Amino acid sequence: MRHSGTTTVTVRGPETKATRVYCSVQAEWVGIIFRLGSFMPQLLASDLVDRSIDLPAASRTSFWLHGSIWPYPDYDNAETFVNQLVRQRLLVRDPIIDPMLHAQPNGLSPRSIQRRFVYATGLTQGMIRQIERARSATMLLEEGMSILDTVVHVGYADQAHLTRSLKHFCGKTPSQIIRKIEPEQMSLLFKTEPTP
Repeated sequence: MRHSGTTTVTVRGPETKATRVYCSVQAEWVGIIFRLGSFMPQLLASDLVDRSIDLPAASRTSFWLHGSIWPYPDYDNAETFVNQLVRQRLLVRDPIIDPMLHAQPNGLSPRSIQRRFVYATGLTQGMIRQIERARSATMLLEEGMSILDTVVHVGYADQAHLTRSLKHFCGKTPSQIIRKIEPEQMSLLFKTEPTP
């Protein structure tokens, strides 16, 4: 974020509840969202659940990350920035995350899989599924699907279950989503497509 001549690099962790993100209209923002299972080993995902940290500035054009100075990323160099993080092994990906989200066996014990999930994502598989289901339900409601059809389509037990879930993860009830009350985007809904 760049605001009043100051640039701040913030690393946000995974979120397990609705969080309002306040953005000043005078600020410039660049956001890079890592794919589920990509993580920075020196910043443990489990330590960042529902939290964020600001990285220290090195100068007006750079910041400190893992003992090195990095230029601030922008829209034009974001992909290059991420590729450099990967080359320096400051951004890695656990290869079991995608197959396990698609229920593809890999020979690991359930306990090993759970440990790897929490280490790479900060969340359990069950929490990830709940977040994805709430996100899918929200998108269906925004597209005009009725509340009861959404309950059935996404697999909630009943309307009350859907309402509790959306209130927790998105901060809104199904009727608020349909009526577009408080249309600002909630942090859990930055991704516009459900995980396959």
